[in-house]
Amino acid sequence: MLMEISVKKFSMLEGATMCTRCVVSSSVKFLTCVCLFLVVASTPAGAQADAEAESGTPVRIARLTGPIELDGSSAELAWQAITPLPLTMYQPVYQGEMSEQSEVRVAYDDSHLYVAGRFYDSEPAGIRVNSLYRDRSSGDDLFGIVIDAFDDNENGLWFWTNPAGVRGDATISDDANGPITNSWNTYWDVATEQTDDGWFVEMRIPFSSLGFQATGDAVVMGITAYRYLARRNERHVFPAISPSFSYLRPSKAQRVLLDDVHTERPIYFTPYALGGVGQVNEFDQTAQHFEMNSDGVEEIGLDVKYNVTSNLTLDLTVNTDFAQVEADDRRVNLTRFSLFFPERRQFFQERAGIFDFSTGNATRLFHTRRIGLDGEGERVRILGGARLIGRVGDWDVGLINMQTARREGLPSENFGVYRLRRQVFNEHSHAGGMVTMRLDEDGGYNVAVGGDGVFRVVGENYLTVRLAQTVDDALVDADAYNFTDAGVAYFTISRRSAQGLRYFVQGRWFGEDYRPGMGFTTRQNTNDVFGGLWYSHFFTGDEALRQVEPFQLFGQVVRRNDDGTVESAFIEHDFDFHWRSGASLGADLEVWYEDLPEPLSFPEETVIPGGSYWFFRHEGYFDTPDGNLFWGRLDWGIAGFYDGWRVNFGISPRWNVSRFLELGGVYQADFIRFPDRNQGFDAHIVRFRIQAAVNTKLSGNAFIQFSNLEDQLSANFRLRYNFREGNDLWLVYDEGWNTDRGRVTPNLPITNNRTILLKYTYTWGT
Repeated sequence: MLMEISVKKFSMLEGATMCTRCVVSSSVKFLTCVCLFLVVASTPAGAQADAEAESGTPVRIARLTGPIELDGSSAELAWQAITPLPLTMYQPVYQGEMSEQSEVRVAYDDSHLYVAGRFYDSEPAGIRVNSLYRDRSSGDDLFGIVIDAFDDNENGLWFWTNPAGVRGDATISDDANGPITNSWNTYWDVATEQTDDGWFVEMRIPFSSLGFQATGDAVVMGITAYRYLARRNERHVFPAISPSFSYLRPSKAQRVLLDDVHTERPIYFTPYALGGVGQVNEFDQTAQHFEMNSDGVEEIGLDVKYNVTSNLTLDLTVNTDFAQVEADDRRVNLTRFSLFFPERRQFFQERAGIFDFSTGNATRLFHTRRIGLDGEGERVRILGGARLIGRVGDWDVGLINMQTARREGLPSENFGVYRLRRQVFNEHSHAGGMVTMRLDEDGGYNVAVGGDGVFRVVGENYLTVRLAQTVDDALVDADAYNFTDAGVAYFTISRRSAQGLRYFVQGRWFGEDYRPGMGFTTRQNTNDVFGGLWYSHFFTGDEALRQVEPFQLFGQVVRRNDDGTVESAFIEHDFDFHWRSGASLGADLEVWYEDLPEPLSFPEETVIPGGSYWFFRHEGYFDTPDGNLFWGRLDWGIAGFYDGWRVNFGISPRWNVSRFLELGGVYQADFIRFPDRNQGFDAHIVRFRIQAAVNTKLSGNAFIQFSNLEDQLSANFRLRYNFREGNDLWLVYDEGWNTDRGRVTPNLPITNNRTILLKYTYTWGT
């Protein structure tokens, strides 16, 4: 009913810009007041529920009393002396009856943390191992552990495996509210065994791969362990975390105490050698014909990792290369802003959450893709650099300094980022600062300075504040620098829970001259308010549904700083259903307002005139359970689009042919028309992926993409043989083809570019 009333309001006021702005602004202000009221109104009940979810006094875990062999069986007497952890069903029904018996034991010796799981199964044929591909965290039966090694309630290291012993590891930041990065890898071992009784696993994780903060001889960490039965969408966890919270949240982990722990301080040297050929079709000297130019590639480089202390790690790199990194997904940009692409390079992944300085959506003060990649995503050679990360006393410390090579049209540049942060007020709050510096050999510079804090106010109510300032040589040299106009201010207050009534309110102000040279921004010279209010309910009986979110209301207003006029606004109502099987269905209704000060260009010579526009949009999706051998997502949308219309749909199927082969694809289609101007275009994106693995060591990935708007077909193929962690042989092949050769004169060649590379890395420690 609320959605219907909102839609009627906006329909009645369409075309009346000033009144519309007032209505939208008033709506969001009202929503802000409601959300702030909820902080106080819901505190007593919320605080009680939150207290039940806290991990409490640290529990002492046992030291191994004898030797064990890492074979997965955990049959040794030393393991039998360890008391299993008490597990609780997390999903599909919290504290429901677990369908299978699970035993998890955790222990340690002087230099390693050990974890053993005994996962009995009455239907061993139903145990799912859909893939042997590394870092896959869906579709298989899994066992995992999340470790908050610094006991900071903020950052976690996530390790998991399936019954075939396939390893996965990732970093967790911002108490699982920030990015989870599964391209991070570290040194650890796992062994599994599968029998008629079920499957069994042992993990051995060096303390040197975790890092930790010791107080005297005692070390406190946070630990969460879980088992996942894919065919039943069933998860058992320790400790008893309510589904109101993600089971990956470090703050909800059980605090454990370890005595007399020592870490070795190895130095890992990882040299690489790379050889191959790169080919590009370019105009010949007459500029009338294309010819294939080939260049041989022979390179060597070196990475060094050293644990300076038990909680401080230094990485050094010389002549860094990321040839084996997978290509970015092609996308269709239907906005007035640049697209944001995530970081995929492993060097930048370890505890990357410390560098998080988000100012809402994709905007941020620091984005690692500014280092070693130009504005078009093309690689720029990194001559070398250093990365220091960890903890010194009460302070989280992060430092990156990298130097890139000179390239035609681009000077050599130095990129530096420096980060400090520490807990304040309580164990769930922190504050700190960040400085980024981008300097080039021609004297150009860009410096950004920021301060931020995340504060747990009461219960699960959090306040986040971030302020930053930039200085850019182009403005200073032109005597046009204004301190006030070169800053950003950001705040958000929210309740971090997945159950009951939730809210968030976000406010931002971007100056006209705010230019973070190592960051990512979309809008400038604007201010906005963004809010949301929604309700979620978990079922506890035998219902087919696990969770429903029948009420979700969101709204945003973006104003220009100069005159206060509205640049963009929207209001949206969503609803979502989640079944016990793992299937999900969601849909929404939206109302949008966009004011274009100048025409907006799209493909096929489509131009939207400047002016003010109202339009409606409906979007939806359906996810099938990912425990099936064939699974995927269907999404769709029907919308007005400025003064025209847009229909879009997408399908993303995946088929696990066997544990050795997974086929996946994406097809996205947008049909956009502007009848009054007889303009429009169709956009098609096709992606096809093959992931194959003979075993946990030999794997391959083929990724083929097509975009009709770019008239480009591209292929990225990577074959990897992993001798052991840190010792890899890669074969990499990239090629791009022109699918419409006649769109220019002279005709384009069939092949646009081709690269074939062989890369070998070898790691040894001292």
